[in-house]
Amino acid sequence: MLLFYVPDIADLPQLPEQEVGHCLKALRMRVGDIVHVTDGKGNLYKTALLETHPKHCRLDILEIIPQTPIRKERITIALAPTKNMERTEWFAEKATETGIEAIAFLNCRFSERKEINMERMNKILVSAMKQSLKFRLPQLQEMTAFRQFIAQSFDGRKFIAHCRPGEKTLLSKAYRPGENALTLIGPEGDFSEEEVELAIRQGFTPVSLGESRLRTETAALLACQTFHIINQLSKK
Repeated sequence: MLLFYVPDIADLPQLPEQEVGHCLKALRMRVGDIVHVTDGKGNLYKTALLETHPKHCRLDILEIIPQTPIRKERITIALAPTKNMERTEWFAEKATETGIEAIAFLNCRFSERKEINMERMNKILVSAMKQSLKFRLPQLQEMTAFRQFIAQSFDGRKFIAHCRPGEKTLLSKAYRPGENALTLIGPEGDFSEEEVELAIRQGFTPVSLGESRLRTETAALLACQTFHIINQLSKK
């Protein structure tokens, strides 16, 4: 099944210009052909092409099929973007393919990147969602100062993964199946001692991802996959 993304399909049933090229030129679809669309909110729309146009294609909604969530728990990763943006984009793509509910970006003391192209990042998430046949687009939160971010409320367990000395628990042992989880991943220079202390005061549990020294994007994906595996094993 090929999947198209139309976030406002319920109100405006037509493929937008950015989806038309793939539909008409690459796939050579014609009036009457079946087109599967997601709104990124968990719904699959079975539609038929009513009209083709170089900038938009009108659709006839034949059926709306709500998709059961892959899991009930909400997994959020907040990371400091890498200097080489391709590495952060790689994480966002793979996390979307394997399943994640939200990605946030942190501006930390040792951050080497202070800005994010949110439009480009959103396109990467949309592409990964369609490619992996997911029906929920992860929520993106723009770059936020560390202090401001950790002060935000979160309904679930909160973790901060860091490499500094101090007592830490393995994430795989600290997390319990079925819990919502938010994990902070620092920049290449790690979190500062002050940031770690501030996070702990805000209820974050310091955790380790193992003995290996990991790149930022690798640590973020490992944390994400740790939650997935624990929850999968608990359901067998």
